[in-house]
Amino acid sequence: MQILEGKKVRKHFGGLATVHNVDFDIQQGEVVGLIGPNGAGKTTLFNLISGALPTTAGEIRYKGEKITGLKSHQICKLGVARTFQSAKLFAGMTVFENVLSASVFGKKRAMSVPDAEKEATELLEFVGLSTVSTMLAKDLPVADQKRLEVARALATKPELLLFDEVMAGLTPTEIAQTMKLITKIQNKGMTIFVIEHVMQAIMNICDRIIVLDHGSKIAEGTPDEIATSRAVIEVYLGEGK
Repeated sequence: MQILEGKKVRKHFGGLATVHNVDFDIQQGEVVGLIGPNGAGKTTLFNLISGALPTTAGEIRYKGEKITGLKSHQICKLGVARTFQSAKLFAGMTVFENVLSASVFGKKRAMSVPDAEKEATELLEFVGLSTVSTMLAKDLPVADQKRLEVARALATKPELLLFDEVMAGLTPTEIAQTMKLITKIQNKGMTIFVIEHVMQAIMNICDRIIVLDHGSKIAEGTPDEIATSRAVIEVYLGEGK
């Protein structure tokens, strides 16, 4: 079943087109990668899907319902959650409070505080942060801040997760751990759309990959197809020029 679809999606900033007539679709249960050079329009596309930016033209549908023009909190409560390149946490709150706030306020249907506390505890265990639940978010190392964003996103009970460079700045060991976490999340039935520059990760965890360059989609296919695409090699993988 198709969970997300974009048709001729465009975003212009003045005369600059950062996303240009991009078509995409995500099937329920897939892990789909979004790659491309810096400035290709990847994060802008995520901002359009999540409602952080309005589209200039085109249409985005989630589970068949048009979400173009909705606010971020409305899209979140429909079942779309995201993380950011640089973690946007409640820095002065504890790890536990960050997840608790998402459990209480991030869902379409209200949750009681006791139930939210139980859920927050379970999610911190799931992402491997249970031992640091009382730490302030600002005091966490980068890898744990990214895990906390994942836990907070999961607390909104999404069906679709948008991960924006969740492995950026991590060590090889931390990248391997994050790949395992993403697989665990997919095994729970979640659909994942992920921006990533770590090619080892993107090639191993994704069912399909979409490639952007200068705001336009230049390729789409399986990891093997993308790895051997001449267009992708020339603009992104840095070979063949």
